[in-house]
Amino acid sequence: MCINQNRTSAKAPHNVKFALLLVFKSQISISTFSGMSSSDKPEIVDRERKDDDKEEGQGGFIDKVKDFIHDIGEKIEEAIGFGKPTADVTGIHIPKINLERADIVVDVLIKNPNPVPIPLIDINYMIESDGRKLISGLIPDAGTIHAHGEETVKIPVSLIYEDIKSTYADIKPGSIIPYKIKVDLIVDVPVFGRLTLPLEKTGEIPIPYKPDIDVEKIKFERFSFEETVAILHVKLENKNDFDLGLNSLDYEVWLSDVSIGGAELSKSTTLDKNGISYIDIPITFRPKDFGSALWDMIRGKGTGYTMKGHIDVNTPFGAMKLPIDKEGGTTRLKKNKEDGGDDDGDDED
Repeated sequence: MCINQNRTSAKAPHNVKFALLLVFKSQISISTFSGMSSSDKPEIVDRERKDDDKEEGQGGFIDKVKDFIHDIGEKIEEAIGFGKPTADVTGIHIPKINLERADIVVDVLIKNPNPVPIPLIDINYMIESDGRKLISGLIPDAGTIHAHGEETVKIPVSLIYEDIKSTYADIKPGSIIPYKIKVDLIVDVPVFGRLTLPLEKTGEIPIPYKPDIDVEKIKFERFSFEETVAILHVKLENKNDFDLGLNSLDYEVWLSDVSIGGAELSKSTTLDKNGISYIDIPITFRPKDFGSALWDMIRGKGTGYTMKGHIDVNTPFGAMKLPIDKEGGTTRLKKNKEDGGDDDGDDED
């Protein structure tokens, strides 16, 4: 309903200009006719000269009419108060990012200086990196901007990493790529008609990669058949081109395909970009609950393990929850001397 009303009002000044043109022509014709009397004698002139004067006079007359109508139109537009709307990208947010996708929201502030609402007909958007298109789309019938008002329009965009990596093989996991967001806002404004407001914004976005994890050794703090307390010495390798601020992790551990349990742990540390960090993770379990097979395995010097979980991290691009997993790994088991073990410090690391 708003679109029809606005389009009607957009044509109104053109109708006014046309009416004024007719009135102006009529006034000129009447004044020219009334200025002649019956006593006026016709002037005899050369035909060629008369034709030249006629063409010159017609050209000047049409130019004067055009200037007159243009001036009247501008005065009408000024009196009514119509103007072109303005738009600006005020923010770009990444509310969700993980290994599969990045959800991006572009905030666009549109200001309408006109005394009537204007419809936002279409929004065309495209995200590119180094001149290569990553994604594009169209949002039709995006709403209405109130008279003499402003509105922040949110444009949601999702980047699917698998699509990007399959299209551009040189974009590697863990890297940071530049991007440019292009937005065309199409509005319908009285007097001006349909206008396109182009916008651009640049920035950077990561292609995240999960860290590598390895349990280098398991050290038993208290070793018994009833209850065993152990420390997992874990190595984490951050393969991203940006730091990861570790906040917490959850995990579950299997030894020789037998789950010995898991937990959630609050742990604050920084995993430097393209670097290796070490953390200690405590775990408590009861060997007697797992039968003799697990007990025999614990009495040995080494064993296979599997570890799975997640880490919650902060990044320059927002919070992420990244998976950690290691299957088919091999680690060493160490016991304290008071428990009958042969703990020899860290010389075996």
